[in-house]
Amino acid sequence: MTVHNYDYSKEKLLIANRGEIAVRIIRTAKKLGLRTVAVYTPSDATPSMYASQMKQPLSSSTDDSTTALQSKSEGHAYLPHELLTICKSHNITLLIQDTASSPSQLNSQRSERLAGSAERAKSLFGHEGVFLERYFRAARHIEIQVFGNGLGTCVQRRHQKVIEESPSPFLLVHPVQLCRSLKYGSAGTIEFIVDDMTGDFFFLEMNTRIQVEHPVTEAIHPGLDLIQLMIEQGMEERYRSGGYNGSSVQMRQEFYDDLRRTHGLHAIEGRVYAENPAETFIPSPGLLQHVELHNDKYDWLRIDSWIETGAKVTPHFDPLLCKIIVSSQTRDEAMERFVRAMDECQVLGPPNNMYYLKSIVQSDVFRQGQATTQFLNHFPFTPKAFKVVSPGIDLSIQDLPGRTIGHGIPRSGPMDNLAFRAANLLVGNPENMEGLEVVTAAGIDFSLLFFVSAVIAVTGKQISVSIDGEQKEMWTTLVVPAGGTLDVEDTLEGKSSGGFRIYIAFKGGFPSVPAYLGSKSTSMGLGGYQGRSLMIGDQIDLHDCELGHVEAINIPAALTPSYPYHWTVYVLSGPHDDEEFLTSEGITSFYETHWRVSPSSNRLGMRLELDTKIQWARTSGGEGGSHPSNILDNAYAPGTINVNGNTPVILTNEGPDMGGYVCLCTVATGDMWKLGQISPGNTIQFRRVSWNSAVRLQEVRDQWLKDVVRGTKQSFDIDEILTINLDPTQAGDSGILVEFGDMKLDLFTRARIHAFEEIIRSNTNPGTRILCPCIRSVLVRIPNIHCLFDPIKASQKAFLNFLLSAEQDLPDSVMEMEFRVRKITFPIALDDRWNRDALERYMRSTRDKAVYLPSNIEYLARNNGLSGKEEALQKLVGCDWIVLGVGFYLACPFLVPLDPRCKLVGQKMNPSRTYTPRGALGLAGPVAAIYPIESPGGYQLYGRTLPAWQTWGKGEPFDRDRPWLLQSFDQVSHMEISCPLTHNLRLGEYELETKIEEETFSIAHYETFLNSISEEVTLFEQRKQVASAKEEESEAKLLSDWEGEKKKGEMEEGHTDERTEVTSSTVTAPLFASIWKINCRPGQVIESGDEVIFVLEAMKTEIPVKVGRRNVGKCVRGFGKGVKLHGAVQPGNVLVYLV
Repeated sequence: MTVHNYDYSKEKLLIANRGEIAVRIIRTAKKLGLRTVAVYTPSDATPSMYASQMKQPLSSSTDDSTTALQSKSEGHAYLPHELLTICKSHNITLLIQDTASSPSQLNSQRSERLAGSAERAKSLFGHEGVFLERYFRAARHIEIQVFGNGLGTCVQRRHQKVIEESPSPFLLVHPVQLCRSLKYGSAGTIEFIVDDMTGDFFFLEMNTRIQVEHPVTEAIHPGLDLIQLMIEQGMEERYRSGGYNGSSVQMRQEFYDDLRRTHGLHAIEGRVYAENPAETFIPSPGLLQHVELHNDKYDWLRIDSWIETGAKVTPHFDPLLCKIIVSSQTRDEAMERFVRAMDECQVLGPPNNMYYLKSIVQSDVFRQGQATTQFLNHFPFTPKAFKVVSPGIDLSIQDLPGRTIGHGIPRSGPMDNLAFRAANLLVGNPENMEGLEVVTAAGIDFSLLFFVSAVIAVTGKQISVSIDGEQKEMWTTLVVPAGGTLDVEDTLEGKSSGGFRIYIAFKGGFPSVPAYLGSKSTSMGLGGYQGRSLMIGDQIDLHDCELGHVEAINIPAALTPSYPYHWTVYVLSGPHDDEEFLTSEGITSFYETHWRVSPSSNRLGMRLELDTKIQWARTSGGEGGSHPSNILDNAYAPGTINVNGNTPVILTNEGPDMGGYVCLCTVATGDMWKLGQISPGNTIQFRRVSWNSAVRLQEVRDQWLKDVVRGTKQSFDIDEILTINLDPTQAGDSGILVEFGDMKLDLFTRARIHAFEEIIRSNTNPGTRILCPCIRSVLVRIPNIHCLFDPIKASQKAFLNFLLSAEQDLPDSVMEMEFRVRKITFPIALDDRWNRDALERYMRSTRDKAVYLPSNIEYLARNNGLSGKEEALQKLVGCDWIVLGVGFYLACPFLVPLDPRCKLVGQKMNPSRTYTPRGALGLAGPVAAIYPIESPGGYQLYGRTLPAWQTWGKGEPFDRDRPWLLQSFDQVSHMEISCPLTHNLRLGEYELETKIEEETFSIAHYETFLNSISEEVTLFEQRKQVASAKEEESEAKLLSDWEGEKKKGEMEEGHTDERTEVTSSTVTAPLFASIWKINCRPGQVIESGDEVIFVLEAMKTEIPVKVGRRNVGKCVRGFGKGVKLHGAVQPGNVLVYLV
């Protein structure tokens, strides 16, 4: 093929396409050295745009609607009666379509419908014209590419092509004469309809543009690039003869005929759409959680795509994701290769049609070349999946052991790992296989519809289980037939049933749910299906299930765990239940107390309530904070009982892995399952046990699981006496808290910890699992490291000896230490509008008067004795910062300034904000943090930068397996910018290109620097002390006033109409919760049983309370005793009386 040498250096190609075709065009342009400009809407900022040298948004508006320009004819369209007569005499069926509608709005032939069609067109579109088209009961759609010779036949659904192949197994024609007569000068497609009964073919239309199906033409003509031909044609028209020379090889039909005959290839293209074939092909927008396309794996495979892992499919555009094209010497082999490509390529996320395409190509009709335009209308297709009909209160996918990589990335996984493991063993799965965790309550429906048969097991809280209306047992192997429905119902309405969560295992798990950072567990915005709880309509693929190989197993009720109202939870003492933090009486009181579980508990943590307060041994937390519960931050073990103020919180599966609060004790691993079944309103008493007893507890739990599944009878209860051991250095049965130094901020001590960490990591101790240096180690009195180890592989004593040996390997003097560190420059927008907006929201919704309002920055200036906002900002960006911890949540970096003259301090906002923008920079104490995502927060905000977390690891220097940027001892500097960051954050256009440098950090040199500024630092610290005391005094008064106003408002809110007399009906609370919304009023008449009259809140979840069908027509008489907005209710409490 002739090569044209054009000078593309002065040219730019405007690409008005989107998605995969835009990427396709850019690929050819780059090959030619032609610069490109892509345009996009804000919601469609796809990787196809990143590939272009220049990007241009169409509008800053978020409105993605398209306005169509229409022209109206002055005349009228009629269909003469004579024409109907002629058609009838020749047995021709007609389609009548109003001229402004789409093909999907066709009507079958009837003369009496003519007037109706015209009338409908007039009403809907302002024009009564109709089209006449001949109707074929069985037809084929044939398309022919021009600019070359390639033939295509299509398989359609809803008049939309999904599979194309070339050459057509039915027809071979050349419409070259038509194009020549038109003097057509670009790529295009001529479309024909072929009568399957007679073989007659008829011209439909010509599309004068590059078509979606063009790759099959290129596939059977090796070397052909239709996009390149279009570009060269444009260059010819612009600069030379007005188009390709007619004698050039590009314009000779015989060249393409010879090319096709020489290679003798057959090609098949399948269009992969984000749509659900089981639900009439409705589009399925959402997050693509895993994309693996093997474009370079085989020479016979081509994939045109715009997608990648982490891309979002919006509802505003065509849902085409990619095109998979295969080629071969024979049609049969091409079909086999297509099936193979469908099996090997993965596009996991919302439903798509890949399995549907595979089924089509495997069908006899397609293999025989008999597919017509009506083929898919009757094509039988059943997905291997179940559908969520009703999700209960919460429904999520979990697996074991969850994510164990640390860095503040939630572990997730099932809250009750014992019931979860048992369910998996009952269906023959490995015990760590992914399954469902369900939370439901009386009156809250839970239902699943199965498209295919499946083997399941239901364990956990005692509830009613039925399959197609037939009652079934829990803790046993169950089979759901194809088309069957699983219903779960809490029948104990108005009573406090034991337990809280239900687990459902599925044989084979969920193959189309991808793992994220090593786990399929659902967390807050991560993992699972779409990074969220399952909702109505969600469809989850199932594994092939061979019912003939299912062994039914049943665990008798007498051998299953009991879920009481009052719980005893075994814990290991420490690291902070000693008299440095609590009085002796306070420690005794803590373990003797029956703590009540708050309705605001969730997977992050279980809040414990009691009227009495913690008995502290100190009045403040010193440098850790003003409250005695504050400490300089250390790591948290899973199951730690963390005391926030005077509120104990058991940190559970989604909880932080480090922070600045006292940790009194930690739940034994063998008792962690209980946290999944303890319900709001239940009570807990903690019982201390020794490390050896905790290990024995876990062994007994594991043995029970094996025995009951094997059918060996063994009681679940433990009869042995568990011994108590008080060791304040331990952090549960798999952790030890290593403490260094005094409780003060000391970078030299943190350097010692850093060296200690490096020694631990360089040793291959078999028991070490996670090494978690403190997030804000520089603030810790120690700075400390929380070492997690495997108690099965190493005893506590042996591991402690290993740590002591590592400590002895440290240099005698910290001054000898040097570290290789990275220096990274971040852009920063100071006092930005997004942070100001967060404060305005806070003042409107939470608290409107505080020392840190209306400006956090002005507060920081006052609190540190500075002249004003400008001086505060200058200090905040005027020096380098050092990262002393990465964790808490999603690898949030915590930094302190290397220059103590720039070390500002500030209190946390009280209460915290409910919203903080992604990338916000805030300060609490002397520590700054970069918020990784939109989230609540309490740090004082002063600017916005690039977040150091990218969920999908996109862009340098992130990685899919390491989606965080910063690590301990990185040094961060700021470059002030004025351009907006919101748009760039969304599109990922800001990249850290050459702003990362490596250098050596010398402790000795740093000490020399500190000595040189010691007098300045002393004066600044004295000034800060005076200023901070003044601000603390002001804040104490403002906080007291706000709390008084809040309490007064709640008392006024509580004046409700309490009617306790006997009436005809009541609606009661189904569980422990607080009242979030009251949607009814006295005197209101109930019109529907589905009316939601109350919305309760428990576990950070809104729970609707419906009035029920039995109360339709009744009138609201009044509310139950104590019912008020934000008030607490218990199961069975009357919410409303009706008469």
